[in-house]
Amino acid sequence: MAVGLVPMGIAFGLLMTQVGFAWWWTPVFSVVIYAGSMEFLALNLVTAGVGPFSALVTGLLVNFRHIFYGLTFPRHAIRGTAGRAYSTYALTDESYAIVSARPPGTISGARVLTIQLFCQSMWVLPGIVGAVAGQVIPPGVQGMEFALVALFVVLTWETFRNNQDLSLPAVALALAVVIGLFSPEHMLMLALSAYFLILLARYLSPRLDQAMEVRLDRAQRTREER
Repeated sequence: MAVGLVPMGIAFGLLMTQVGFAWWWTPVFSVVIYAGSMEFLALNLVTAGVGPFSALVTGLLVNFRHIFYGLTFPRHAIRGTAGRAYSTYALTDESYAIVSARPPGTISGARVLTIQLFCQSMWVLPGIVGAVAGQVIPPGVQGMEFALVALFVVLTWETFRNNQDLSLPAVALALAVVIGLFSPEHMLMLALSAYFLILLARYLSPRLDQAMEVRLDRAQRTREER
């Protein structure tokens, strides 16, 4: 897991100093927010002057999946209010994936907290290293702002490989283009909200979901059968 967290943490620290923040803002972001991709997005929201309400809605939509993580995460194995509070705060995709790989009831609360502490340290400490290193990199060096785009490209591709439904990226792209033309200043929040409502409608109506579904793996199997 550190193989993925360390380079992203370094990239975040470099980006922080490149956009003009002091190096110590990196651990502040990583401790106060601690949400991986949302930290990159929050940096863009701050530098763009986005209002607090828009930032709140955007953060909720981006990290909405964490609500479902909490339903099965073994917080009950942790003793003490402070430990459970930290576990709730430090619940990320990475820590959830590691803990969920163990059969239910076979992992102790101490191990859960150790995993979460490790994941956070592998994000915060490399971020500090990247921020300090960013102070000696010439200001003319550009490209680190693409780290957020690259991160979401990788996440999108990995998700698509697990669920090869072409309608999902097609609808997201159409919403981004249409809303970007009519309301570019609120494109992200409005597009995410509309996409969430469409996903909710598809979940509540299996008939609608089946009608919109365009599965690439199904088409491939059909060609192979022919």
